Amino acid sequence: MVDSGIIRAAVVQAAPVAFDLEASLLKVEALAAEAAGQGAQLVVFPEAFLSAYPKGHDFGAKVGSRSPEGRRWFARYWESSVEIPGPVTERLAAVARDNDLHVVIGVIERAQPGTLYCTALMLDSTGAIVGRHRKLMPTGIERLVWGQGDSSTLTVADTSLGKLGAVICWENYMPLLRTAMYQQGVQLYCAPTVDDRDNWQATMRHVACEGRCFVLASCQFATRGDFPDDYDTPYGDDPDTVLIRGGSAIVDPLGEVLAGPVYGETAILHAELDMGRIVEGKYDLDVVGHYARPDVFELVVK
Repeated sequence: MVDSGIIRAAVVQAAPVAFDLEASLLKVEALAAEAAGQGAQLVVFPEAFLSAYPKGHDFGAKVGSRSPEGRRWFARYWESSVEIPGPVTERLAAVARDNDLHVVIGVIERAQPGTLYCTALMLDSTGAIVGRHRKLMPTGIERLVWGQGDSSTLTVADTSLGKLGAVICWENYMPLLRTAMYQQGVQLYCAPTVDDRDNWQATMRHVACEGRCFVLASCQFATRGDFPDDYDTPYGDDPDTVLIRGGSAIVDPLGEVLAGPVYGETAILHAELDMGRIVEGKYDLDVVGHYARPDVFELVVK
């Protein structure tokens, strides 16, 4: 745990080249180098950045039936997913090492024999994988294409920058999951997402205040042009149509916004994080310490 000092952090607001793993990896390499070139020691990428959040797609599913075309799209999604460990994680390790950068990135993880998971992968500046969190509760139709994670990946990693953890998109609405992260002492609370609504900002500020931690929210900015030409969605074919509008931000342990939110454009947001603010914040609120009331409440993580 790091109790003092300044951390330079960045969150990326961008889109991958959907369903094209190699092209998306090239974007990761370029964006990470750009963030590091501007002084970042930690960079956070959005949910499902490698290689797609399939916004608007139904994968040919209706209650009681699935279409052959939908199965083919699932296979295409599978082909652009990531094995952990594997060649893609080796490239991500090189990104971390070459840029002296801690990296948190949303990936679609391929697990044998056939399940995909929405995963947040965490690497330290040596390129070591220090955490892999599988989204516990996919939301709505996401459940058609993503499996459910379990408690074995509720990881908070002790790194040279501080206690690093990741909670994906609407998992941030799960109070007990948040508490499980607070119990592990999370300081750098990363929130890769595709939630671009205005009220997401209230959630990020609440989490920062509740956990007395820095929250780094990274959302995609994606247009129809970031998806294949034959991608069938209700959003039409105009390449400039915005599918995910962003809203990335960085928030301090008292809920003050240090950077963002930014909407409607690709961006890299930077902020200096004064780690001493965490202890200052816990002076009057520590939800797993002096404010916890363990005589009344107990959290058991199975």
